[in-house]
Amino acid sequence: MAGKRDMPGAGKASKGVRRVPAQAFVGHVRTPREAANAEAHIALLKAASRMAHEFSAVMKPVDLSLSQYNVLRILRGAGPEGLTCGQVIERMIQRDPDVTRLLDRLEKRGLIGRGRDARDRRIVRTYITEAGLSLLASLDRPVDDLHHRHLGHLSDRRLAELRELTDALKP
Repeated sequence: MAGKRDMPGAGKASKGVRRVPAQAFVGHVRTPREAANAEAHIALLKAASRMAHEFSAVMKPVDLSLSQYNVLRILRGAGPEGLTCGQVIERMIQRDPDVTRLLDRLEKRGLIGRGRDARDRRIVRTYITEAGLSLLASLDRPVDDLHHRHLGHLSDRRLAELRELTDALKP
């Protein structure tokens, strides 16, 4: 017969901490719909985490974070006029708590520039530089390859459905 010390979890509790009795683990019971919601939510979080991890690996050699890449991508799409800081924030995939500091780092690297708007000097516009465009161009193929690895196995129809489903999610 196994002794008390041989049982899983039967070691000493931390000083001043009591073990939780087994009956405390019985409790929250989900409806089938609640369980399905939770499973779908967890599956989305896991998929997003895996995709973000692989994306970070693509960005690591050029020392860019996902947020920095996103800003460069947004500014490339904005064209030579650039955008205000507020417009950049509105278009970001993930909200960064300190976009100004993020822009400062990109500007220090010469990837973006900032300047006063010609029509309204109160407005500061942010634009991508030639160096920023060149860096993005060097990342276009690796990023497209990553997208293909993640989503290329889906038919056009299933890819459109995935897009519609993610658009339908409520924040």
